[in-house]
Parts: sequence; C-alpha cells; structure tokens
Amino acid sequence: MHIQIQTLSKSFGKGQGRTQVLRDISLSIGAGEFLAIVGTSGSGKTTLLNIMGGLDRGFTGEVQVGEHRLADLSDKQLARLRNQEFGFVFQQFNLLDHLSAAENVILPSFFGQKSAHSGDTSARAAELLAKVGLGEKIDERPPQLSGGQKQRVAIARALFNEPSILFCDEPTGSLDRNTGLQIMQIFRDLNRLEDRTLIIVTHEEHIARMASRIVRLDDGVLVSDAPNEPEILSHVPIDASAQVDGAQGEP
Repeated sequence: MHIQIQTLSKSFGKGQGRTQVLRDISLSIGAGEFLAIVGTSGSGKTTLLNIMGGLDRGFTGEVQVGEHRLADLSDKQLARLRNQEFGFVFQQFNLLDHLSAAENVILPSFFGQKSAHSGDTSARAAELLAKVGLGEKIDERPPQLSGGQKQRVAIARALFNEPSILFCDEPTGSLDRNTGLQIMQIFRDLNRLEDRTLIIVTHEEHIARMASRIVRLDDGVLVSDAPNEPEILSHVPIDASAQVDGAQGEP
C-alpha cells in the first residue's frame, strides 16, 4: 500500500500562539519500502507519522494512502482503515499488565473487521510471538518481561490483523543500544521477508541507518530524502529468547 503526500502543512494553536509544525511536505512512499524519518526533537517527524497513520487530522494539503484520501474519510471510516490496514508500535509498550503476552497480542481481534483469524486467535498469537522470538513467553505477563521483550509483544500485537503498513514512533527509544538493534532486526526481517511497508520515526542515527531510505526533517521542512544502504548486523540475532535473564537484562 503506497502513500502519496502533496504540500502537507500542519499547525497547532491560533493567532499569536499558532505554531507551524509541518511546512509544505511532499513525499511518495512505495509499497514495501522501509523508510526512516529522522530529525531533532520538535522537527515534526512524529506529527508527520501520525497524519499518515490517520491519528491526526486538521492538516492542509493532500494525503492519500492506497486508494484512500484521508481528508475524505469520516472518523468511523478512518478508524476502520487503521484497524484493517495499519499497525502501530510506540516508544511506550502500552501493554496490559494483568494479561499474558498472548492475551495482549490478540487485543486487536476485539476491535477488528478482519475475520481470517477469528476462529483461532490463540494459535495466531503463538505464531506471532514465535516470530518475534518469544515463543516460550506466551503465558508471561508484562511485569515478568524485560523492556525488549515487552516491545516484541507490542510488535506481535501490531501484526495481528496483518497490516499493510507498520508505523513505528521511536520504537527503540526506551531500550539500550543492543536491544534496540535487535528490535530493528525484527523490523528488517518483516520488511524483507514479508514485503511489509515500514515507516519508523527515530532520533537515533544508528537506528535510521538500518532503513533503506532516510527522510530528514528540520523545523517542519523536509530537507533531505535519500536512499540508504542498510547496515548488515549479522551479530544481532532475531531470537534472543535463550538468553534468559528475567526482567533485568534480556533484550
């Protein structure tokens, strides 16, 4: 699913308190791309991600995702698009502590329109947790998991409805460097092996270098857009589940 943006602008506030966050952004993202959006704090990168993902409205310009012109969609239609076609991963894991890893993963099934997995959500959760290297942690609850493990659960949850596009806002921001690289390896494999579109916001240059294209924002302006040769990290395994260290050190 492609994304086409033309002269996108966004501001917050009114009058003298008005702040311009995005300024005439034009950007085309093809299906199956792995794009990193970088910039300093306040550069507008999260706002851009939120608009593309249908989480933020009130912009000027054109934003089209697949066949959908976002400005034309009602709130209900936009919510359906998000649930059916988009997956989201954030810096905060947003897991429910009283649920197991598997139960957190199947939460989208309670709100989704897709029915492909409605008959066997437990098997789907187990499959996804195994994919992100947590096959032996399906019954563990978030307080028993490390930060890296929690983010893996969040990724599995984002994949439950088989999204066409995965939007990730600072997904490694709460993790140490090595754990963050392991999470990025999961994203790399999702993009490379499943041809899934990934769009990641990050302020960390070493994280951005794992994407195949890097877009840079500065004060709401798109200042560079260039292909990138992704770094190869053969020493970072996707499955670190054998390195058990409780909730303290395991990625």
